[in-house]
Formats: sequence, structure tokens, C-alpha cells
Amino acid sequence: MALQNSISNITRRVLLAAAASAALALPAIADDTIKLGLVAAMSGQSAKSGEAIVRGLSVAIDEINAKGGVLGKKLELVVRDDESNPAKGVVAARELVQREKVAALFGGLDTPVSMAIVPFANQNKVPFMGVWAAGTPITRNGAPENYVFRVSAVDALVDKALVAYAIKKYGAKKPGMILINNPWGESNEKGLKAALEEKGMPFAGIEKFQDADVDVVPQLTRLKESGADVLFMVANVAPSSQVVKSLDRMGWDVPIVSHWGPAGGRFSELAGPSGAKVHFIQTFSFAGTLSPKGEAVLAALKKKYPEIKSLADVTPAVGIANAYDAMNLTALAIAKAGSTDGSKIREAFEQIESYDGLIKNYKKPFSATEHDALTSNDYIFTHFKEGQILPLTN
Repeated sequence: MALQNSISNITRRVLLAAAASAALALPAIADDTIKLGLVAAMSGQSAKSGEAIVRGLSVAIDEINAKGGVLGKKLELVVRDDESNPAKGVVAARELVQREKVAALFGGLDTPVSMAIVPFANQNKVPFMGVWAAGTPITRNGAPENYVFRVSAVDALVDKALVAYAIKKYGAKKPGMILINNPWGESNEKGLKAALEEKGMPFAGIEKFQDADVDVVPQLTRLKESGADVLFMVANVAPSSQVVKSLDRMGWDVPIVSHWGPAGGRFSELAGPSGAKVHFIQTFSFAGTLSPKGEAVLAALKKKYPEIKSLADVTPAVGIANAYDAMNLTALAIAKAGSTDGSKIREAFEQIESYDGLIKNYKKPFSATEHDALTSNDYIFTHFKEGQILPLTN
């Protein structure tokens, strides 16, 4: 991480190693391993997202290693905390590539962090697999040789789904937008405008707010006075909870159709009872009838992490599922490449024919022009209920 001197650097690594050993149960370091790096929020309000990603990657690694690994070597996960800070994320990515010699990077929750890492990955020819951050430009970054892939939602597609859901569920005619003021908010502002334009629908207004804002009443008041009948919300856990609490203070009971930011941490705790009213998008849920793959992954999670007692303990499932499938696809690419050379792995990703995954059965998930494995057909709407993220029936 970005540390001020060598002593603090060593201390940080020791702490991370201890945390990994105690909570993440990562494979032991060995010379005959292929290292893979994760840069994610492992602390702060969104730490549950980082925990979910590590769990998904780790369960996949255990399965792969039990079958002999890749290229005759075991896979090893090396984790760095980006603290949801783009600058720290880039420093972490650089350390993982240059010092740890990872064959590929995995990205975490925050679009701004991933956007900061993208140029580094492309310039250094290191495959970068996104498993949560949904900003459209992460994969659609314009690089002549694009090393960025993703098993996650994509804002441009999510925004179409949000608009369609608001119309179907709430009969929306004049929605408003309350968006976090960062590149993720900008990505969704563009996508929501385009999705509304396709439907020939007006919008009541666009309001921005900051991560640290504790009162969003002024912005929400303007949207209310402009006649918003539904709110599209784009923000992570803490700021999303402030929107809900501000609505409670106003006494404005307006439907909220949200991106998946609330799923990344302690949203139901922070937002209070009204948090259950927020309907948000996901790519997977362990609730309901599971496929044989889903049953096997859930059983593996409970065995590896004894603290998992109920479905509430595997929230957010989206982080686990995206990461699990992404790790398996990455292992397939490395095997197909026959090498840990970044350029060969990138080409191999685009040549994968199929993979029977947790989220779906992937058929040619990547190509030279498409680096997003999930489509709009892979989204579901959910809400919090008694600490669990549960699918909505309509």
C-alpha cells in the first residue's frame, strides 16, 4: 500500500498477512505457485464487499488447486486493501505486479479505483479482471490492446434495467436521479439519460452528493419540487444510507430503484428500517432453489468459513459469485495460454469457448471487441430483509 516509510510498509504487510491468515485462509506461499492479486476495499464501510470477493476467489482457488492447479502449479491469492482510494489502489496494483509478480489482477468495489488501475494494467500488459465495479469505461476504455475484462454488471446495461424496472414496478413517468459525485456517478448519469431517451421519458432532475455528506435533504427537496415520482440512486453503502435517512427526515415516501451499491456493506444497519424499501440490482442470489453448482459453492463456503450460519452471512452474494466465476475463467485463460505471460493470457481470455459457472453457463464470454462476460439478461432485483439480500418476485 501507499506507506510513508519502509518500517510502516513492513508493518502493513505483516498486518495484512495476519488478517489473511486469520480471516481469509489463503494458500501458503510457495515457489511453485502462480500468484494472483486482488485490490479491493478490505476496510471501512464497504469491507463486506472485499470480504465477499476474497471468499469467492478463495473457494474457486481451493477447487482449482484440489484438481492439480494450473500449469502444474497451485494458485495463490495476494490481497491488498485499497481503502476505496484510487491513489492507494494504483500503488497496490503496482506492488502486486512489480514486487509480488502476480500473473493477473482482480479489482474490487469502487469504479474510481478501477478506473485509476486501468491505464497501469494496459501499459504493463497485465490482465485486470473486474468483479464488482460497474463503470462502463472500465472495460470500454479505448485501449488498442485492452487487458481489462469483467464478470460484473455494466452501468450502460444496468441503467436500461433500472429504467425498465421503474416503469414496470412503479409506473414511473418522471424519475429523478440522486448520484454520487464521482466517475461512477458520471457513468450512470450518461447511461440513465440514454436509457430514458430511448423510452421518450423526461426526468425531474439530476442531483449529486458526496461520500461524506450526512444530509441530502436539499438535493432531495429539489427533486421532490420538480415532480420526481421515482428516484434512481447510484452510490455505495454509506452515502446510500444517508439518502434513505434524509428521505425519512423529509417524510417523503418515494420509491428508490438503485444500482447495487447498497449491497456492499452494512446498508440495512446504517439506513434503518426504511432501507428495506430500496430495490437494487444484483447478478446472483443464494436464496431460493440453487443449481448443483450453487449448492456446492454454498457448502464449500460454509465449510471454509464456519462463521457462515445463514444466508445473511453470505451477503453480498454478488461479490462471491462474480469473483468465483471470474477466478475460474482466469484459470481457464492461463491454462489455455500455457503461460503466465500477460499478452498470452489476454489472447486466451478471448478464445474461451465455454464455462459452466455459478451465475450462468458462459458461451464465448469474451471476444476481441467485448470484454464483459455478463449481459442485461443476467440481472435480478433484490432488497434487504432481516439482514439478507433477497430476490424480488416482481
